[in-house]
Amino acid sequence: MACLSADAGSDSNTGNETSGCICFRPDLRGEYMGSDNWYKVDNVAKVFLATVSKRDTKTLRVSCTLKEKIDPKLLQEAVLSAIQDRPQVQMRIRRGLFWHYMEETDLLPEVKEESGRICPPLYAPAKTMLHYSVTYFGCRINLDMFHAISDGTGALEFLNIIVLDYLKLRYPKELDGVTIHSGASADDLSQDSYKQFFENMNLSGSASFRKAFHPGSIKLPYNQLQFFEIHMPTDEILPRAKEIKVSLTSYIGALWMMAIRNMIPPRKLNMPVTITLPVNLRNYYPSYTSRNFFNNVNVTHVFDREITLEELAAEFDASLKNQLTEDNIRKQMDSFETMEYVAPVRPVPLFIKQLVVKHGKKLADRKVSMVLSNLGVLSPPQEVAGRIDNYSTFCSSEHLFSTMSAFGGVLTLGVSSPYQNTGVIKNFVRSLTAEGVDISVYATEVIR
Repeated sequence: MACLSADAGSDSNTGNETSGCICFRPDLRGEYMGSDNWYKVDNVAKVFLATVSKRDTKTLRVSCTLKEKIDPKLLQEAVLSAIQDRPQVQMRIRRGLFWHYMEETDLLPEVKEESGRICPPLYAPAKTMLHYSVTYFGCRINLDMFHAISDGTGALEFLNIIVLDYLKLRYPKELDGVTIHSGASADDLSQDSYKQFFENMNLSGSASFRKAFHPGSIKLPYNQLQFFEIHMPTDEILPRAKEIKVSLTSYIGALWMMAIRNMIPPRKLNMPVTITLPVNLRNYYPSYTSRNFFNNVNVTHVFDREITLEELAAEFDASLKNQLTEDNIRKQMDSFETMEYVAPVRPVPLFIKQLVVKHGKKLADRKVSMVLSNLGVLSPPQEVAGRIDNYSTFCSSEHLFSTMSAFGGVLTLGVSSPYQNTGVIKNFVRSLTAEGVDISVYATEVIR
């Protein structure tokens, strides 16, 4: 799937229009949030804020394609309705001396027809702006969100609320009484769950990995990313994973590893292929937060011998399951959050912290070949599911990044690539078509 600023200006009721948003009208005060509340950003958001770039905007996109063309006026109404259910998105990120913080804003989103890039920049240090945007194109509704505001789970929840509110306006008699609500309070939704569920100081750190093979060297010019959307029937791919007794995530992960392996020159076969997988911590802790709440685990393999896809998938599955035990997840989260409580770190000025975080992220990225994020089976309310054709998800990145999600019997992968070479994606698709899987692939145009 927002960044920061020192003095980004005032959100005062001037009536001036700002990029992608509308200043609130006086008659709406009270319905929307004011500017009295603020809170510190979570530790994951701090990493996004320190490492945002022109290419990697740290933006995630979740889209829902309906079975009918979008009415922009109704969509605008739906978005204004949805932010009353999820006021946590009505934030802008400001810069303090020692940390960034989120401050409530009265800016309102303005729905526009899609015209720019997928995962556009949604943070600029000196610009007053919302850190999310809603666009439409044909039958599709897009929600782009800066990753410092929320993760994929939170973004999908917000998108589904928008879609439901839109369809309620479109078909008021059919959907009256249908809601999307977890029962969480406003405090639950805005909770920093990393801090809430932190247990013990842990300075042991995570497992160390070697520099990984990167499947591309020359990047696209002009800070571009190319996006690929891959569709396949779940009933053609899921039985293959079940046959060898591995999860679908492990099977897809092994396919990506094999696709990368076919790009490795002989002299570099000793370099590991490492795939990072984000883990939704809501599956391990009783959290309803709409903010970030995930950790990453890494699965790595060195192709120093011949190995079949089935063998690699079994190895991938075993490694992943070993890391996803409750004890390991707890230790990893405690290790990640511990630095927040180390006394010498807390009074360090923000600009120094950001330099350190940026350098650390750069070193960590060298150990990653690609990212695979499984958002699972998407389940909107049954009453609206019949009006939805499909979902798609993307995330900006400095290296290969693939999301995966399932809806309506279709597995959809959203791939982001900064590389001119598309060999890995071609290898991945060809390996599945060779097995008889019916695949559709769509790609954005880029300047090479």
